[in-house]
Amino acid sequence: MRKYYLFFKLRFAAGIQYRMAAVTALTTQMVWGLMECLAYKAIAESSGNMPMDYSAVVSYIWLKEALLALFNTWAADNDIFGMILNGDISYELCRPLSVYSMWFSRTAGGRISEALLRCIPVLACAFLMPYPYKMGLPVSAGAFLLFLLTAVLGLGVTIAFCMLVYILCFFTISPQGWRMALTGAVDFLSGNIIPLPFFPDKYLRIAQLLPFAYMQNIPFRIYCGDLAAAAIPSAIAGQVFWFAALTLAGLLLWKKAEKRVVVQGG
Repeated sequence: MRKYYLFFKLRFAAGIQYRMAAVTALTTQMVWGLMECLAYKAIAESSGNMPMDYSAVVSYIWLKEALLALFNTWAADNDIFGMILNGDISYELCRPLSVYSMWFSRTAGGRISEALLRCIPVLACAFLMPYPYKMGLPVSAGAFLLFLLTAVLGLGVTIAFCMLVYILCFFTISPQGWRMALTGAVDFLSGNIIPLPFFPDKYLRIAQLLPFAYMQNIPFRIYCGDLAAAAIPSAIAGQVFWFAALTLAGLLLWKKAEKRVVVQGG
């Protein structure tokens, strides 16, 4: 376990150095978040009825912008894709370690370091926004603790899914097809584009059967108080189930992919 922690630590240390990138991203994320707040404000005023309270929607939007690096699936680790394409995977295979666990650790380290750099300035600005575009506090201390727990589980589900995307690239010539097809769908079905409660009931029931609803959707709605207390235990159980299922699928697929590796030259 210590070996994988070192990979996590190295990736975290590398990612935390890009402070200017976080500063430049602040403007983009603040403008985008405010645009979304204004759009939902217009919907609330025109319809008078939304599936989520407007203050909960605002907090959801700012959490999504602040923690974008944790839960987005389109910003995968390009170094891993590079290893697969240029043959450097051979060096990884020579290590007396589990490649799956190694890549999982480094992906987690990169995501957490990037999220820490971005979330602090975004949240600081969000809490200083004028009403009604100001981010609210968690509904209770218990909700905040559950938010932290489900955010960790949601991150695990997200990374386990990204690991599947990495490994699927062993079976194709280029990773771009898998990345574009899968990550685009996941963005929509995880609530990254619009919160899942805004889905029509028929499509919401389908979305809740998929692993993507257990990424950012659960922790953000707990923080906002939109998820009923009675539904939280089953939501956490769903996160645990999908984390285990996606991890197992990734490990089994890796066993098949490992046999396909052919390194020429030397």
